[in-house]
Amino acid sequence: MTESPNNRRIPRERIVVLGGVIALLVVLYLGYLFSLQIIDGYIYAMRAEQVTRRSSLIPAPRGQIFDRNYDTPLVTNVDSFVVEINPANIPRGMHDEVFERVAEALEIPVSRIQQRIPPRRYGTYQVVEVDSAVPFETVGYLAENNERYPGVSWRNTPVRQYTQANSLAHTLGYVGQITTEELQVLYNRGYTANSILGKAGIEQQYDEMLRGEDGRRFLKVDARGREVGETELDPIEPELGESLVLTIDRDIQQLAERTLGDRTGSVVALRPHTGEILAMASYPYYDPNLFLDRGRTESFRSLSADARAPFLNRAIQSAAVPASTFKMIMTAAVLEEDAFPTDRTVTCRGSRRFGNRTFNCWQEYGHGALTLPEALAQSCNVFFYTMGHEYLGEEIIADYAKQFGFGERTGIDLPGEVPGLVPTPEWKHARFGSRWVGGDTINLSIGQGFIEVTPLQLANAMAMVVNDGVIYRPHVLSQVRDQETGQIIHDVQPEVLRTADISSDTFATLRDALRDTVVHGTPRPVITTRAVDIAGKTGTGETGRPDELHSWFVAYGPHNAENPEDKVVLVVMVDGANEWEWWAPRATNVIMHGIFTGETYEESLQSLGLSWWLRAEQQDDEPDVPEEEYQQQQEGFEIEG
Repeated sequence: MTESPNNRRIPRERIVVLGGVIALLVVLYLGYLFSLQIIDGYIYAMRAEQVTRRSSLIPAPRGQIFDRNYDTPLVTNVDSFVVEINPANIPRGMHDEVFERVAEALEIPVSRIQQRIPPRRYGTYQVVEVDSAVPFETVGYLAENNERYPGVSWRNTPVRQYTQANSLAHTLGYVGQITTEELQVLYNRGYTANSILGKAGIEQQYDEMLRGEDGRRFLKVDARGREVGETELDPIEPELGESLVLTIDRDIQQLAERTLGDRTGSVVALRPHTGEILAMASYPYYDPNLFLDRGRTESFRSLSADARAPFLNRAIQSAAVPASTFKMIMTAAVLEEDAFPTDRTVTCRGSRRFGNRTFNCWQEYGHGALTLPEALAQSCNVFFYTMGHEYLGEEIIADYAKQFGFGERTGIDLPGEVPGLVPTPEWKHARFGSRWVGGDTINLSIGQGFIEVTPLQLANAMAMVVNDGVIYRPHVLSQVRDQETGQIIHDVQPEVLRTADISSDTFATLRDALRDTVVHGTPRPVITTRAVDIAGKTGTGETGRPDELHSWFVAYGPHNAENPEDKVVLVVMVDGANEWEWWAPRATNVIMHGIFTGETYEESLQSLGLSWWLRAEQQDDEPDVPEEEYQQQQEGFEIEG
């Protein structure tokens, strides 16, 4: 016991307990300090480092795109500039004034900057991108007058450049800023709000291969977010996107483009034994470079409002009646079903009555007695009316149409392909609530009525004829290569799409009939090239509008080539919106001649004796067809339906 100043005794046990408590608290406090400074010190240091660290994006250059020659890129990247604003670096009360100066220099609406930097963000040091694809001259002006543009900075970034787009625009596609809706779908695949995304064509189909992976650069900031230097972390270098080599041959593409001219329509050229697309031209087209400059929004709106639909890839996204080109499917059906002897004739007197209706042939006074090969060559409607209505029927016709690939997507590696349509009685009842009648079968027999095919589907059908019943999946990608080394990463191999249950004898007879069609039939007046033996079929489709007719020609060559690698299938389709001029077979003549001679468009016209057409083009005038050729054209001219 001890005594207090007030002479009260304090038990020793209480003093010991109190001393023990104080000692324990001191030990715990020292332990906590030790834990904070020694054991957990690195954790808090790391957190402090993270708070003071900012990262900026290093964009990854997208992969280049080449044609099959892999020499000059069709799509590449060029250096451009992005202008940014750090709102907190603008003196108080000057934001509106600076925004107006920047908008004037960039030639953009000031509202764009005001929307991206609202007043609530004026005190933040987070930089905001206000414009991209800014010319070097504009950046130079900003640098020379930087005192008038506080808080304004710029950085270098790669921008897409389409060097040889034109009619390839639909195949190549274009890129743009990712939208909120797209980000919701793609967020888990590494895309961010700043990602550039393929919007159409190859750019969209193979975006993940092309885009690469962005890098990062790390900076140190103070408590207010101001940059105060670089961290000790090394930057993460961007990974380059992979380069793509297409099956497209740019010489054939340009030949097809020039020959089609400014006619609404499309051209497809493919290798039937592999499915490789050598050319795919569609008109009208657009310039994908327009979506990279600062007027991209206005350009997109203008093109979207164009009644001619320049965004439409007519080779795979526009289906129409195949017209008389369908008669080659009818011929195959008659041969394979042994429905009508090849040496027996049907007499065409210009029309034939079925039930209470009369159906006309395109030849007003008739063709006379014709066998099956002769009827195909002369494209006799009456003959094929008879075959469809009396010997085949709608079910067999529809079955053969589907065997040739009509009514289904080909699976080409491009987005947006449409399936077309093979009509059946069940389809008509579901669609219109009415039954199938004899007139529907008659129209179907000559490729009119409800049936719809795309140019690519028709090219596939001809490829089946060439390949004895095999269709290879059409594709535009040939190789994937490392952008830096050029090493091949992936080589695309031919893939069988479908095989028809049709005999080789049927296809051999059909090929000979298609060759005879060119030599003695409707396209004879304009298929004049001696460079290649062409086999094929014309088609003139009704649109339902007066004086508007689709012009088709589907062909292959050389007819008797032993090496399948030498053969090319070509489809030309000129839309009925054009002034009628029966251009599809004439265009086929020029394109096929150019493919097999290696001549340019101008050289092919000269070689084919069509210099008068070239002179008219150079004078920007409609060509006058020479009288002799005009008369020959009328002899071969056909209108089915």
